[in-house]
Amino acid sequence: MLWKIQGRELFLRRTLLMGILNVTPDSFSDGGKYVDPEQAVLKGLQLIEDGADILDLGGESTRPNADPVSEEDEIQRVLPVLRGIRENNCEIPISIDTTKPGVARICLENGAHIINDVSGLEDSGGEMAETVSRFGAGLVLMHRRGNPLTMQSRTHYGSLIDEVSAEIEGRIERAIKSGVKPEQLVIDPGLGFSKTTEQNLLLLKNLEAFHSFGLPVLLGPSRKSYIGEVTGRPVSQRDWATAAVVALAVSKGVQILRVHEAGFMRDAANMAEAIRGEDYVRSFQVGKYKT
Repeated sequence: MLWKIQGRELFLRRTLLMGILNVTPDSFSDGGKYVDPEQAVLKGLQLIEDGADILDLGGESTRPNADPVSEEDEIQRVLPVLRGIRENNCEIPISIDTTKPGVARICLENGAHIINDVSGLEDSGGEMAETVSRFGAGLVLMHRRGNPLTMQSRTHYGSLIDEVSAEIEGRIERAIKSGVKPEQLVIDPGLGFSKTTEQNLLLLKNLEAFHSFGLPVLLGPSRKSYIGEVTGRPVSQRDWATAAVVALAVSKGVQILRVHEAGFMRDAANMAEAIRGEDYVRSFQVGKYKT
């Protein structure tokens, strides 16, 4: 299985780690720690050294009840960090966590390769997909209902896995109709978004269902509130439990994991891969949009 991003081909023979680099004052885990561009660049380089295969750079918090920010403010937060990482001769693919086509465009013009749209194109309609198509960039389509202010009130599902899958498929079709090719797409079932703790656990139990599309699957388990509810740990003490979810996800064939801590998670992923073996992964590489 491969993922095409701006002329590159990422062959997903092993689990890739997407290191989280938030440059916001209000993210739930590290809000305010990396608002200074120089500190953010150093953090990004450290994530790479620790084992991240991709950096995911975000200038607007997507946590529940987060206040929206303007396109101009988001660009002012993200662009200096993106340029700073590139000035360090870093060739690692960089993803931009944004729902705004204007932010996506200027970042793709300045060295980004991937757009991680947590709204799954719901906030921008076809405009985001058209922007991604024009640059030949990668596109992550996440499942979420509503926005940060409303999503946790939209957790009623008759059948969680069936409904999340159907809503993801609608977003895939929208992207393709707007010119994005299947090989540019990755899907994310949206762990922690528009889902209760019980629903998040059910989603994790049934991760295999999302391989039915034949597209790479990304999961963002890191330090989220469902872990806090299960373990009773504060955000700063959730990496061990995150590693358990990482190992589970790898065992179920998830190709990309979005994490705050790359070092521990690389060890957990490598161990799970060694136990799992490759034949198990190949059994998932079929589906309607197979890349």
